[in-house]
Amino acid sequence: MENKRYFAYSDYLKQKYTQRVYKLPVNLPITCPNRDGKCGEGGCIFCGEVGAAFENLPSTLSVKEQIKENMAYIGKKYKAEKFIAYFQNFTNTYMPLSDFERLVNEAVMENIVEISISTRPDCINDDYMQVLKRIKDEHNIEISIELGLQTVNYKTLKKINRGHTLAEFIDAVLCIKKYGFDICTHLILNLPFDDDEDIIECAKILSALRVKQVKLHCLYIVKNTKMADMYENKEFQMGTYFDYVDKVILFLEYLSPDIVIQRLIGRAKEEHTLFANYATSWWKIKDSIDAQMELLDTYQGKKCDYLNGKCLNRFI
Repeated sequence: MENKRYFAYSDYLKQKYTQRVYKLPVNLPITCPNRDGKCGEGGCIFCGEVGAAFENLPSTLSVKEQIKENMAYIGKKYKAEKFIAYFQNFTNTYMPLSDFERLVNEAVMENIVEISISTRPDCINDDYMQVLKRIKDEHNIEISIELGLQTVNYKTLKKINRGHTLAEFIDAVLCIKKYGFDICTHLILNLPFDDDEDIIECAKILSALRVKQVKLHCLYIVKNTKMADMYENKEFQMGTYFDYVDKVILFLEYLSPDIVIQRLIGRAKEEHTLFANYATSWWKIKDSIDAQMELLDTYQGKKCDYLNGKCLNRFI
C-alpha cells in the first residue's frame, strides 16, 4: 500500500481492479428535498446554488456526452483506461423512478467498471435499490452509494438544515446493505458546532455500521449562503489549519482499519468562497496529516477497541 497509516482509496482501487481507475463526474439537472420544500427550504446552510458541481460539465449535456468528454480528458491526463461514473451533484435518487433507471443505464458504457450514486439518507428506499441491483446484475457492473451525513450530532444536523436526522442515515445504510452495495459516507470534520466527542462518535458509528468508505471534507464558506452570513457576522470561528489536521487524525484513530479513506480533504474554487482550506493547497494539508501521523507514530484504527463486546474481553 502507498500509505500504511490509513487505508487509502487509491490502494483499494488497485486491489479491486488491478489497474488505475478514475472517477468521472456526472451532473444532472436536479435538486434536493430540503431545497424545494419537501422536507425544508434553502438547502443546507453551507451549500451554494451549484451544489458540489463547480468542476462538472453542464447538466444540459447527456450522461453519455459527459462521460465521453470526461473520459477523453482524464484518460489522457492520467493514462487511465477504466473509470467510475460518479453521479455527484445534489440528490441523485430524488427523481421519478423511471427517470432514475433511464439515466443510470446511460452510464453503462465500455470501460466503465462502476457506477457511484451520491444522495441523501432520506432519499433511499427499496424501489431505487432494486433498480440498481437489476442494472448491476444485467450488466455485471459494480454499484456504490455515497451518502451525505456530515455529522452524527443531531443538533448540528438541525442547525445546518440537513432536513434529516441520524436515524434516517442508519436506516439508509441498513437498506443499502441488503443489496450488497458499497457505502461511502461524507463527513465535514470541522463544523463549528461540533467538538472532538462528535468526531469520535462519527468514527464509532461508521465503524459499527461497517460502511465501506468515508470521504472527509473541510468546511467551505461559500458566498451567498446562510453560513456565509453567519461567518461574516462572526457567529462562529473556523479554527486553524492545525486544528483540522488534529481532527482528521483523531477521527482516523477511532475508525475501523477496514474502512477505505476516499479523501482527507476536498477542494473548492477561491472565487466561490469566503473561506476554503485555510487558504492553503489541499495537498499541503494532506501532506501535513501524513507527516503528523508519522511523527506521532499513529494510524487508522489505533483506538478502535469498542466493537464486538469490548467489556467481555476481560473474560476471554
